[in-house]
Amino acid sequence: DSETARAQSIRGLFKIRLAEETGRKKVALDEVMSAADIVKRFSTGAMSFGSISREAHTTLARAMNAIGGKSNTGEGGEEADRYLPLPDGGKNPERSAIKQVASGRFGVTAEYLVNSDVMQIKVAQGAKPGEGGQLPGHKVDATIAKVRHSTPGVGLISPPPHHDIYSIEDL
Repeated sequence: DSETARAQSIRGLFKIRLAEETGRKKVALDEVMSAADIVKRFSTGAMSFGSISREAHTTLARAMNAIGGKSNTGEGGEEADRYLPLPDGGKNPERSAIKQVASGRFGVTAEYLVNSDVMQIKVAQGAKPGEGGQLPGHKVDATIAKVRHSTPGVGLISPPPHHDIYSIEDL
């Protein structure tokens, strides 16, 4: 039935009321932001390529770069071949604009940070307040270990607090 069909998509759950139905005037297109300006505000969540996969991580970065948005590395860093400029000097389409610094500092180097548009300091674990983040050893392959300056097969734990940030002044 039509109610079931409407419930199958987010758009179907909303009733869009046109200006004429509400007695308001239409807003002229030259008074609103362009689609190109709107998508500049889009950004992905902070997910490391160790937590999802390199393929998913680079796909998110490519998509955000294609529309002018920003992708976020998450706390695991990013491979240098993704953030360094291309041989012609252009930006790599797999580069994440937002570089995250978390309490474990995995993958954080000066080179990594200077190749960011935005540096995000993750002050706490939102999903696990009071606990640290963990990447199980079976997910730490050679590539992840290299980027995070670790050992393949060894689990990685981000402590709950930063060991050197205790107040706003420390930031």
